[in-house]
Amino acid sequence: MPNLQETLDLSSYVAIGDSFTEGLNDPGVGGAFAGWADRLAGLLADGQPPGDFRYANLAVRGRLLDQVMAEQVPQARRIRPDLVTFCAGGNDILRPGSDPDEVAERFEAAVVQLVEAAGTVLICTGFDTRGVPLLKHLRGKIATYNSHMRAVADRHGCKVADLWSLRAVQDRRAWSEDRLHLSPEGHQRVALLAARSLGLRTAQDPEAPWPVLPVASPAEQRRENLQWAREYLIPWVGRRLRGESSGDHVEPKRPELMPL
Repeated sequence: MPNLQETLDLSSYVAIGDSFTEGLNDPGVGGAFAGWADRLAGLLADGQPPGDFRYANLAVRGRLLDQVMAEQVPQARRIRPDLVTFCAGGNDILRPGSDPDEVAERFEAAVVQLVEAAGTVLICTGFDTRGVPLLKHLRGKIATYNSHMRAVADRHGCKVADLWSLRAVQDRRAWSEDRLHLSPEGHQRVALLAARSLGLRTAQDPEAPWPVLPVASPAEQRRENLQWAREYLIPWVGRRLRGESSGDHVEPKRPELMPL
């Protein structure tokens, strides 16, 4: 982890949410995923005496907002940490017929509960999906939801990690092969953005330029898109049609505060 140029007075952190916060496709220790929240926890612990900073990650892949509210928000309230990161609702927005206004109302109800129990609450906007096949058609819904979340943050004094404006994640290398979850470098960029959103100055810049690569030809892009659709998109759509979740039978990887 890069050294921080300054630190915050935080000794405990709880992350709640879905696959984004669980850290899918960022390999970690012992077969678990790492992800941006684990990386942020490392940044927050950097420079503190060993064992002084404690961290829990309650996020589980595939969780809808109501499931996060029922399973994870009460746990975060019980723990009463200095910091909670709350990124949820994306799976709801991706569902056909979902209403971003209604999802935002439920999101705000959870925020109200969290700000009562945590010293600081940080929320994340949704990514800009303009370059993602299929998901680019949901860009308007995501933008509407983001506008609500920024308003919720203003009303309740939350910090905001604005993923929509993070230009670095518009690069294909920020995403894993499934194009739905970040790559390790993508998770690192988000961790740096979150740290800066909390007021930390990091040695690395989340918007640092990517190395220049040759541009793929239209034919190469079509082949990549077809392969992606066969391997990832069709199974993803199938799970939703069958009412299945990738998080079925998955437990939180770090259910209690533990020292880093």
